[in-house]
Amino acid sequence: MKWNSLTTIALFAPNNVLALLRFPCAQLVIDRLDPLVNPGVSPSPHLHQILGGNSFNTSMQPGEHDLPGESTCTSCQFSEDFSNYWTATLYFKSKNGTYKRVPQLPNAGFDGVNGGMTVYYMQDGLYNFNQTSKVTAFKPGFRMYIGDVNARTREEVERYRQLTFTCLDTIATRDPQTLDFPTKPCAAGIMTAVRFPTCWDGVNLDSPNHMDHLSYPESGTFESGGPCPDTHPVHVPQLFYEVVWNTSMFNNPADWPADGSQPFVWSFGDQTGYANHGDYLFGWKDDALQRAMDSPCYINCPVIKNQTTAEMNACTVNRRVIEEIDGWVTELPGGHTANYIKPRFEYAPKNE
Repeated sequence: MKWNSLTTIALFAPNNVLALLRFPCAQLVIDRLDPLVNPGVSPSPHLHQILGGNSFNTSMQPGEHDLPGESTCTSCQFSEDFSNYWTATLYFKSKNGTYKRVPQLPNAGFDGVNGGMTVYYMQDGLYNFNQTSKVTAFKPGFRMYIGDVNARTREEVERYRQLTFTCLDTIATRDPQTLDFPTKPCAAGIMTAVRFPTCWDGVNLDSPNHMDHLSYPESGTFESGGPCPDTHPVHVPQLFYEVVWNTSMFNNPADWPADGSQPFVWSFGDQTGYANHGDYLFGWKDDALQRAMDSPCYINCPVIKNQTTAEMNACTVNRRVIEEIDGWVTELPGGHTANYIKPRFEYAPKNE
C-alpha cells in the first residue's frame, strides 16, 4: 500500500485503528556525542542530530541514569517521553570540495516544529491499518541500534532494507523507497526512514552490538505481522523514524558533480547512503508507553500528556563539542571526507 497523503490517512483511518502514535520531536541539539556506540567519548567520531529528554549526555550507561528522573524537559510532543533518539547528519558536497550541513524540515502536519524528526510507535507494521496486536513496551534501561555505519555496497546493506530514502516531490510523497541516496534533485527534500526490529529476547536490555537482543519477525520484515522467532518471542512496538532533509536549497544542477553522481554525504563520509542508521535509548516515564500501546490511540493519545510546539522547541541543550557545524567547511566534523573507504570506528556488525 502506498501513502500519498498522511492527512488523508488521518481523516479516513478505520475506527478499529489502535495504538499508532505518530508525533514530532524538535531538535534537542546537534553534537558529536554518541553515548550508545561511543559511551564516554567526547567528541564522538561523527556528528548526530539528537532529540528527546534533556538529560542526554556523553556517557549514559545502563543502570547509571534515570532519563525521566534526570530530565527537566523533552523536545518531543508527549511530555512523558524522555527517550533519546538520534541519527547521523547529512551534508552537501560542493564542486570545490567544501561541505554544508543540510537542515531538517518538519514533517507533514507538524508546521512550526524546529527540525528534528517524526517518531512512530505501532502495534503492527507500518502498512497494516489493523493495529491490534498486543505489544510489550520497552523496559527502563532498554536501548538499541539499527544499521551498519561501515556499509558501502549494495550487498552489505541488503540486511538493512528497513532503512530507506524517498525523493520527495511534495512533503506527502512516500514512494518509491530506495536503499541508496536519490540520484536526482528532489523538489521537496529527501526523507530517510529508520525502522527498528519488533521482536525482543525478553531478557536483555542491550547486547554488545546493540542489535542481537532484537529480531525482525521470522517471516517478512517491517511490513508483515509475522510471528516472532522462538529466540526473540516478545513482540515490542514498531519504532520508526522519518527525517526530512531540506535538500531543495541545493537543487541547482550547476552545483552538482559534473560526472553525474549525487552530492550528498553522511557526516561520517558515506556518499552511498548505505550506512544509514539510527540509535534509541528508552526513557518514557513510568508506564506511559504501555498505556498508550494498550489504548485506542491514533496520532493523538488521550492517556498520555501532550505539550505545545513552543514547549517542544524550547527544550534544548548546549553543544558540548564546539566546532563549526553550520558554515561551509573543508572537511566533515571529525576530519572525514566523502569517499568509499570504510571508516575505522564504531561497531561493524557482521553480515549473516
